[in-house]
Formats: sequence, structure tokens, C-alpha cells
Amino acid sequence: MSIDSPLYGKHVVLGISGGIAAYKSAVLARLLVKAGAEVQVIMTPSAREFITPLTMSTLTGKPVISEFFTANTGEWHSHVDLGLWADIFLVAPATACTLAKMATGVADNMLVTSYLSTRAKVFVAPAMDFDMMAHRSTARNLRTLESDGVSIIEAAEGELASHLCGKGRMAEPADIVSALEKYLASEKTLAGKHVLVTAGPTYERIDPVRFIGNFSTGKMGYAVAEEAAARGARVTLVSGPVSLSAVHPSIHVVLVESAYEMLVAARAAFDSADIAIMSAAVADYAPLHASEHKIKREHQSECVLSLKANPDIAATLGAAKHAGQFLAGFALETDNEHANAVEKMERKHLDMIVMNSLRDEGAGFGTDTNKVTIYCAGGEKREFSLKSKAEVAADILNTIEECVARQA
Repeated sequence: MSIDSPLYGKHVVLGISGGIAAYKSAVLARLLVKAGAEVQVIMTPSAREFITPLTMSTLTGKPVISEFFTANTGEWHSHVDLGLWADIFLVAPATACTLAKMATGVADNMLVTSYLSTRAKVFVAPAMDFDMMAHRSTARNLRTLESDGVSIIEAAEGELASHLCGKGRMAEPADIVSALEKYLASEKTLAGKHVLVTAGPTYERIDPVRFIGNFSTGKMGYAVAEEAAARGARVTLVSGPVSLSAVHPSIHVVLVESAYEMLVAARAAFDSADIAIMSAAVADYAPLHASEHKIKREHQSECVLSLKANPDIAATLGAAKHAGQFLAGFALETDNEHANAVEKMERKHLDMIVMNSLRDEGAGFGTDTNKVTIYCAGGEKREFSLKSKAEVAADILNTIEECVARQA
């Protein structure tokens, strides 16, 4: 497995349609897995006549999906979930029939319905006989797909299954993988950048076994770190106590516990950071005096805590920010959301703030989804619908990249 490949960690849906070139799909799947991609195969019913699902599931480590329902159990395979899971949607081989269905939206099999549901970049590698390839209807369908944003990996010339010679051979698996890597490399918009991300809660000790904290799980911050790394950035992730692990090899995790420890780690990374995204839920207060020994209930009927304000990490970095740096913060609000978020952005000298409200169902701590509104220092406001935190992370990085480009 190659962590240097742009395919590393990517989700690839490999659609196989019914043509003799399906035998190449086994090699293609193997190369994708070796490059570090996670591959889910979808086969049309006729594709199973050319290569077995057992072969493909063995190579990818995932059960092959072909039908809408699993026989006997009635388990439904969601084409919507498959489409949203994919980072790359590749159909190889793409027969004349499958190309026609994709171009005209004939959703009568799992492959085409998943294609119509995906938001991922789509590639097709046509494979068919010479005369079919040269037919005006095929050319028309390919033009339609291109106009829809689909990238065509051109068929090669050579001897075909009919023993005719001409254009129609599916591109070689290594060339297909190269085309995907070239595309993904061009998408690494943060290559050469250092991105600092803070994530998770902080714990402020009362005694050796108790603390003041909050319900943050770190999911949003970790999603932002993964998205930045996927775009080519070198990421420093300063993380409070969470049960998560960073996946991408370009993420350097610094584990901390308290707000003060997070401040020290964030300041150390900030000097060299091009972009800093403060998504941690830092405790606002800490005990004025932490006991060295466990406080015993039996020894005192009441326990009164005196609290002191913790350092404001975002404001500290905002005051130290130099030309060329971009600083984004988060605001989790329960009331007067918009006014509070804008005031916080201005007071802390942030270039952008991401606001979410606990009044929105599915947003906030502990969920896999979030609903955010992003405010930029220039007055721009962007509202987004409820999405997975991975999708929200992409919206955040897209907005930051646009803001940075305008400042340049």
C-alpha cells in the first residue's frame, strides 16, 4: 500500500458492466487497493457472466453489490449511500449499453442508480467493439456525459474480441489508475501549506479523578484535519481527550488535556501555520486550585469550587497573527446565534467563524452531522443545510480557500 499515492484513503466505487474487458477489472481493483484506496465494486447483472463477484470481493475485501436487494434476506442496498460514500466513481469497463443508460438516466440497475446519486467525480473507461465505438449514438452519449462533467478515459486501439482491429479496447488498468491519480493530485489545493487544527474538549482537573469538561467528541475537528490533509496540507492537529484517531499520514497529532496545554501547543505550531482552524471546545473556566488528592465526600458535606477564566486560545492567536495567515474559529451558540458569532469573530480578530446552534437538530456535540453558517470578515455569510461532518469540513475548507484567494 502506498501512502504517497493521491488515492491513499480515498473511497472508490468501481462499476463493472458486462463486457469481455471485465477481466481487466480484477487487475484494476488490485492496483487501486495497492495505491491505498478503499474499493467498493458494483456489477451489472451481465457483468457477472464475465467475472465472478467472488474474485472481486476477494481482491477488494468488500462484498460485491449487484442487486437492489440481497436474495433470501431482503436486505436493501442503498444506492444513495453508495453515491455519497464515493470520492471517485469509476465505471470500467463502460459498455455501450451502460454509457447510454448513464447519459439518458435509465436507472434500471444498481450501477446507474448509484451513478445518478453520487456527488463524486465520475470517470468512465469505454470498452466495446470497433463499430459500436464509432457509432454516432455512442459518440453522442459520450458528448452528453462529458457535458455532465464525466471524464472519459479514452479507449485504445488494437485487436478486439471480434478479432477486428480498431478503437474500442479498454484503457490498461495502470493507465486508468494514473488518470485518477493525476486528477486527485490536481485537487491538492493546499499542497505546501501548513494547517493547524484544534479539536475536542479540554479537561480542567478538580482533583486526580474529577474534571470540568464538556460533551465535545472532536469529530468536527478531526474531519477538518482529514479534509485539509486530503487536499495536500501538512496538518498539526492539537487534540484534547477524545476516542478518535487520525487516519491520514500527513496529520501530526499533539495530545493535550487542559486549555493551558492546548494554548502552549497551538502557539508553538501557529508561527509556521498558513491556516489555523480553532474547532476545539475549550473549557472557559478551570478550578482556581486543583486538589492533589481525591476530594472525599465523607470529609465535607459541601464542595465549593472557585473558578478562574482559562486563556482564550483563538483571541491569543488572533492578536499574534501576522500578514498572510488565516485564522478561523467556531461558535457553538444557544441563543442570539448570529449576533454572538459576528461579535466573537470581530473581538478575536478572526478571518472567519463557523457558527452552529444547539437548537438545530443534528448539530453540535456527539453527532455525525452538523449544520453551520459561515461568516467571513468581509461581511459574507453562507448558510448550509444539515450534512455529515466530513461534508461540512469540505464546505469549511472550500470557503477558507476562496477567502485566502481573495486576500492574495
